[in-house]
Amino acid sequence: MAYHGAACSGIGKAVARFDRYFLWQLMLLFAFFSLILVGVFWITRSVSLLDKLIADGQSAMVFLEFTALSLPTLIRTVMPIAVFTATLYVTNRLNRESELTAMLATGSSPWRLARGVIVFGILTGLMMAILTNVLRPASIQQLEIREAEVSRDVTARLLEEGNFLHPADGVTLYIRKIDRDGALNDVFLSDRRDPARTMTYTGSRAFLVRDETKASLIMVDGLAVRLDVAGNTLSTTQFSDFSYDITSLLNKESAKSRNIRAISTPELLWHRDMVREVEGYTEGQMMDELHERFTWSTICVAVSLIGFATLMLGGFSRFGLWPQLLGAFLLLIMLEGMRGVLSQIVVDRAELWPILYAPTAIGILLATVFLNIAGRPVSLLLRRPTAA
Repeated sequence: MAYHGAACSGIGKAVARFDRYFLWQLMLLFAFFSLILVGVFWITRSVSLLDKLIADGQSAMVFLEFTALSLPTLIRTVMPIAVFTATLYVTNRLNRESELTAMLATGSSPWRLARGVIVFGILTGLMMAILTNVLRPASIQQLEIREAEVSRDVTARLLEEGNFLHPADGVTLYIRKIDRDGALNDVFLSDRRDPARTMTYTGSRAFLVRDETKASLIMVDGLAVRLDVAGNTLSTTQFSDFSYDITSLLNKESAKSRNIRAISTPELLWHRDMVREVEGYTEGQMMDELHERFTWSTICVAVSLIGFATLMLGGFSRFGLWPQLLGAFLLLIMLEGMRGVLSQIVVDRAELWPILYAPTAIGILLATVFLNIAGRPVSLLLRRPTAA
């Protein structure tokens, strides 16, 4: 009995060490794949963002700030893929190196070996919860503030000498030269937003003046030309100084409501009526956004279990588990496709929000079935000596 107890104790310690080893490998590969995927997606997105900011005359620091604020959204997108890929990679490697086979030979069931995967899914789910409920809304809110500031930046949008600029549809601006003190020389401004009346202004010198809410272009020693299309008349007026309001050109979206992704989770939980009145979002949109933040966390648990359980269905072949790998990827695609379809249903009918958790439930259910099937051959082998 003492020998049996010592043997069981040794096996238990070995299994515990295997759990820690398995979890460490999963976290290590998760960090690696997350870094790779974030880098790829970041480069793809930053190219277009860099072109846009350079065209607006922004500095490299603004570009770095914008990319940093977009990282939480980017990480949220790639994290489930990184969780799934890390689980597949580590499980497949342990299978090829016969480590899983050795643990199964000691009497450990697939469910017992899945303990490290479950802990891994819970840890990454907690990371995702912090990301989707705290970091991402805060980053999107700050990003909207900075975008509004950049759109109101007069020097970035208008002060570019020697080029015809179009700050709005139907508006053309040309500045021949800009002095160091900010004075504009030989300014041309054409306003064709009213089809029935076209206004053209020229000035030998001009200055930009703005306060907290209003921006004006003060032109000196110039000419105003008005074309009346209906009467087919052209009139000109000389002026010594003239003020042209350009606030609408710089801040065209000042009245836009907050992005629903920037609204905090507590507001969506307990103050939806106020959000509906102020921001104008429907109940379905708010419920979809709220529960989507939680489903991103739960899906991490589901995809990690799906990856492990699918590979455990294999027969531990020396040639790998390619059919199981392909099946796991197909299941991942199926779950992600379901999430997109169900989201639109909840937007239309808010009371159906529980269906957003269906992909997670289906994923965990499939993983449960796969692990039970994977454990059946082991149990049959263990029963044969008893039957004899």
